[in-house]
Amino acid sequence: MDDKLKAFADKMEKTMGNLDGELGAIRAGRANPNVLNKIMVDYYGTPTPIQQVANVSVPEARMIHIQPWEKSLLKEIEKAIQISDVGINPTNDGTSIRLVFPELTEERRKELVKDVKKKGEAAKVAVRNIRRDGMDALKKLKGSEISEDGIKDLEDDLQKMTDKYIKEVDKAVEVKSKEVLTV
Repeated sequence: MDDKLKAFADKMEKTMGNLDGELGAIRAGRANPNVLNKIMVDYYGTPTPIQQVANVSVPEARMIHIQPWEKSLLKEIEKAIQISDVGINPTNDGTSIRLVFPELTEERRKELVKDVKKKGEAAKVAVRNIRRDGMDALKKLKGSEISEDGIKDLEDDLQKMTDKYIKEVDKAVEVKSKEVLTV
């Protein structure tokens, strides 16, 4: 791959990484510790991810068990989960917190699929914007050390790369949608 396209490939790869992270945080009927990834706990005045202040495990298919390393964090973790958009009420037993995930209704599953598709569409837009930036950068090279045929080849390579990442986004969205709809 040409050095001129490497930066754009890296940006598209980052977009895929972001999409994978966002899709991983969408719960699909079973307990998934990734739903806690974006929840921050106030740890001595510093916002800290739950996974860095507690042991997070999945003892059952629809339960997450959170065991803080310091008992004083129980209330903080409970509060952070309640104000987040996870949609689960934590159960505090004095030493740990349990999150019991209810069975998803058909209506909720359809809402989640819409959300998955929306995130996929946002990722496609981001990939297309990266392609546009790449095309603009290549147009600026016209008249420089690269021939017009060379620029045309680079534009074709950029388009192929864009198509590849758009297909990856579609595949990730399809896989997650199936996972969400599976009862």
